[in-house]
Amino acid sequence: MQLALDRINLRVGGEQHLADIDLTLKSGSLNMLLGPTQAGKTSLLRVMAGLDRPTTGRVLVDGVDVTARGVRDRNVAMVYQQFVNYPSFTVFENIASPLRQARRYRDEEIAQKVQHAAEMMHIDHLLQRLPAELSGGQQQRTAIARALVKEAGLLLLDEPLVNLDYKLREELRVELRELFGKGTTTVVYATTEPTEALMMGGRTAVLDLGRLLQFGPTIDVYHRPNSVRVSEIFSDPPINVLPAQLDRGQCRLSSDTAFPVPAHMTGLAAGEYRVGVRANHVSVQPKSPGNAAVPVDIELAEISGSETFVHGRHGRFAMVARIDGVHDYRLGEGATLYFDPARIFAFDQTGRLVAAPESAHAAGGAV
Repeated sequence: MQLALDRINLRVGGEQHLADIDLTLKSGSLNMLLGPTQAGKTSLLRVMAGLDRPTTGRVLVDGVDVTARGVRDRNVAMVYQQFVNYPSFTVFENIASPLRQARRYRDEEIAQKVQHAAEMMHIDHLLQRLPAELSGGQQQRTAIARALVKEAGLLLLDEPLVNLDYKLREELRVELRELFGKGTTTVVYATTEPTEALMMGGRTAVLDLGRLLQFGPTIDVYHRPNSVRVSEIFSDPPINVLPAQLDRGQCRLSSDTAFPVPAHMTGLAAGEYRVGVRANHVSVQPKSPGNAAVPVDIELAEISGSETFVHGRHGRFAMVARIDGVHDYRLGEGATLYFDPARIFAFDQTGRLVAAPESAHAAGGAV
């Protein structure tokens, strides 16, 4: 199923939820919707599903205008954040429910389709249990299996793994990526997490405040965000954005901090820019002689599992480094943060991308 959104606007109670969305999704493709909370992801999914009608604009399926058709008249399935299962139905009957509602399948066909969907989601040994007897991950697998058994042309997933623990999320992401890569269904998967978008792959649409900022192959959007805002959304934590002055072959961040302009920025005219460097490309020790060095005062050392987020301030700008291991820094302690200039993005004063680093492989390191 090819899905096209043509100049979609959605206003609810005087508030603009979606603004001028133009988006075409190829048949059988995997598409990520990436954006912060209240970016418009759920609103866009509801318009795609036919749960909400846009204020203006058209929804087209394989070239046919379906804007006025409700969800029951569209070939669509949806999975929500919460584990939406019928509590009095067994897992088998939960998965079978859309097939029984369709009233065109024999019992033998239903049994075969349910078995197949349950096997794909690794819950075929749980078919006679009730939802209350399942773990959170098993309940969400049941909800996904119910959506899959419908064999809809369009499958919409609204942050389906957000309520699961880390291990389960990692496990299901791998399984879903492999599953969606083999099917013919057009999949739209909403998430707030850049890492999840990268792991799932496909193509990514970046949304913010109801507007579509960029759409393209996920890895391309990550490596070439077209604006400061896209680079912030597609980085966790948000990318460090620093004021920079380019002049005489030098990129100056402050009166006492400068480094030679990297090769990918040599074509830029002298003047004021903003440069971005992701936190995972910032370290507390130099990794090569060409690293730029930024002296900072520590504002916070945030320990998260096996990583530490080191927050520092240098004059009028702040920086954060995401480093491996558990590290203890005192508030106000002096430190130096380092990064490879070959890793930085350059944006003009309007926030538009004007120079991007080479790919992660060419630059020699992880994304």
